[in-house]
Amino acid sequence: MMNFHIETPDQALAADLLDKINHKTKPLGSLGRLEALALQIGLIQNTLVPALSRPVMMVFAGDHGVVASGVSPYPQAVTQQMVLNFLAGGAGINVFAKMNGLDVRTIDAGVNHVFPAHIGLVDAKIGMGTNNFLTSKAMTEDECEQALAKGKLLAQTEISAGTNVIGFGEMGIGNTSAASALMAVLCDLPANECVGRGTGLDDAGLQKKIDIIIKAIEFHALDKQDVLSVLATFGGFEIAMMVGAMLGAAEKKAILLIDGFIATAALLVASRMKPEIQDYCVFAHCSNESGHRLLLERLNAQPLLDIGLRLGEGTGAALVYPLVQAAVNFLNDMASFESANVSTA
Repeated sequence: MMNFHIETPDQALAADLLDKINHKTKPLGSLGRLEALALQIGLIQNTLVPALSRPVMMVFAGDHGVVASGVSPYPQAVTQQMVLNFLAGGAGINVFAKMNGLDVRTIDAGVNHVFPAHIGLVDAKIGMGTNNFLTSKAMTEDECEQALAKGKLLAQTEISAGTNVIGFGEMGIGNTSAASALMAVLCDLPANECVGRGTGLDDAGLQKKIDIIIKAIEFHALDKQDVLSVLATFGGFEIAMMVGAMLGAAEKKAILLIDGFIATAALLVASRMKPEIQDYCVFAHCSNESGHRLLLERLNAQPLLDIGLRLGEGTGAALVYPLVQAAVNFLNDMASFESANVSTA
């Protein structure tokens, strides 16, 4: 397995950061979660005056062989169609990213389509979609390693260009099935607690999806400690590449904005490889996709929003970016009691 070196943020500045937060012109704790966010970002950047630069939203796309077994009401072709929608600027992620000042990178990690060259498309294709994990491993361990390495390279290329905050999103018909299987195995949970309706399955479709994932888990009989094998067996190319990008971004001390169920499943894999990664993560929201709330609980993660989102694409991560800005800006720009000549309690 390729090596990642992630350092736990130095806690030496924690007391000074808390002192700075507590002496702003406000009652103690009155900015709630923004205060914890300001502390986290200050520790990540090891400074009392953190800054956000060149925010980027990385949207990884890939197709899943398990779609052939009927886990989604949508055809596989929707993946490629949505990639073209991203490139045209017409998707939800384009709207929210533009609104909040994030650049979008659309990454072909493994879509079952050959795209023409486009200035907005990053060609990182590992293969033309994964195999059906009901009958074989989704990908080989070599392909999985390639995806991890490519993700690391893509994230660290952005960081070398000046980015210090990266949002993570995805597109791939069938990827809630992959995420559910990863969660069930790595968290040792029953499949029915991890599987949701995805893009809109009815009750019969949901039960079929649960049954397929149960059969696949029984068929492979994996050791959950072998994280690379679990990822290769059930993951998508876009999920594996996102894992590599998350680990690569944390290695360079960037802030990671984690979107919904699929992105959190990728983070689950990454955290099983390097638990220190969670110090760099801002969990954007709790998705309406069944299983996400439980997965966040297993990660001891507190999402910033809970507003019924379940679109994916990184939309939740783009929506919370202004809260990240707010945390940094109040820390840097809000007056202290002393500077404003305001009496303390």
